[in-house]
Amino acid sequence: MAIRTTTTRTTSSASAPSAASTFGPYPFSDLVQAYYDCRRSKRNSGSALAFEVNLERNLMGLHRDLIAGTYRPGRSICFVVTRPKAREVWAADFRDRIVHHLLYNHVAPRFYASFIADSCACIPGRGTLYAAKRLESKIRSASQNWSKPMFYLKCDLANFFVAIDKQVLRQQLAKKITEPWWLALAEKILMHDPREDYVLRSPPHLFNRVPQHKRLTAQPAHLGLPIGNLSSQFFANVYLDALDQFAKHQLGAKHYIRYVDDFVFLHESPQQLNEWREQVEAFLPRLGAKLNPTKTILQPVDRGVDFVGHVIKPWRRTTRKRSMAQALKRVAAAPAEDLRETANSYFGLLGQASHSHKDRAALANVVLKRGNSVNAALTKTFKRS
Repeated sequence: MAIRTTTTRTTSSASAPSAASTFGPYPFSDLVQAYYDCRRSKRNSGSALAFEVNLERNLMGLHRDLIAGTYRPGRSICFVVTRPKAREVWAADFRDRIVHHLLYNHVAPRFYASFIADSCACIPGRGTLYAAKRLESKIRSASQNWSKPMFYLKCDLANFFVAIDKQVLRQQLAKKITEPWWLALAEKILMHDPREDYVLRSPPHLFNRVPQHKRLTAQPAHLGLPIGNLSSQFFANVYLDALDQFAKHQLGAKHYIRYVDDFVFLHESPQQLNEWREQVEAFLPRLGAKLNPTKTILQPVDRGVDFVGHVIKPWRRTTRKRSMAQALKRVAAAPAEDLRETANSYFGLLGQASHSHKDRAALANVVLKRGNSVNAALTKTFKRS
């Protein structure tokens, strides 16, 4: 039997600032909006529910701390996710996540205005589907609809998030955040070390599955951003904008795209791609980054380009085989009460590929064997009446 959690809100007896108030560097309504943005995906977390119990009082207290300069980040939660591979995740307290959204909402647009169109991830409208379609379009353009031989160079940065140099990133932020108050807030979020106050939420054996060189806890204080926060995703894009600008304006690469720390070059000459790889390797130390040699690939595009979970081949784009195998395994093992939600999320994922009928049919067979129905288009499952 499902138990519904309810939250009782207590209205503070103190009067809240007017939503239109412009006292300080931002109107109070901006903090309220940041709260609503934050709770979209985190409303049922423990810290979110605790914050909502005295919502008005907590928002006002946070507002006062921010304006007075007394705001300090709180305790983080550290845990391990195991799919697609084991990695350490740091979740900031809900109160701190509101501040991340406040900063993001205010400063992100000015950075996005100068980002190249081929920079993806943590940018509105530029998720994995955007990245996959854009790379597919570039391949078709460069190869003249697959009629001309074309090669691709795919690169990945080694231990990206834990290797980010905060001092380099601080300088990058300062170039566009010119208001002292907002720059101070950005630096406070950036330089905060979650390892100073955190609680573990995964058993030791899971942490042992994460390689030591990929753990934030093993890095010096000036290196690394915590995976799991909006601020880290945004800061990562700011950090690698220098690489994007180098690829476009210094190398003159016409066909280039990046999603977080995975990036792809296209060219008809493998020699040119090798030259670009060498130049990128020489450039990256300026950021304190380096390529992962085990994930650097150079081969003809007609063998298939694996990017953001999609495999792009001549005249078709499919879902990565590993993702498909995981979908079948998870749907087959899902508890009955979670089956529809799990299956429908995978139907949606598979439907993003231009050629997905075979994969959706395989998923539908698993769902049918478990006693549910699937619509004729193979895009949704529901209970049999």
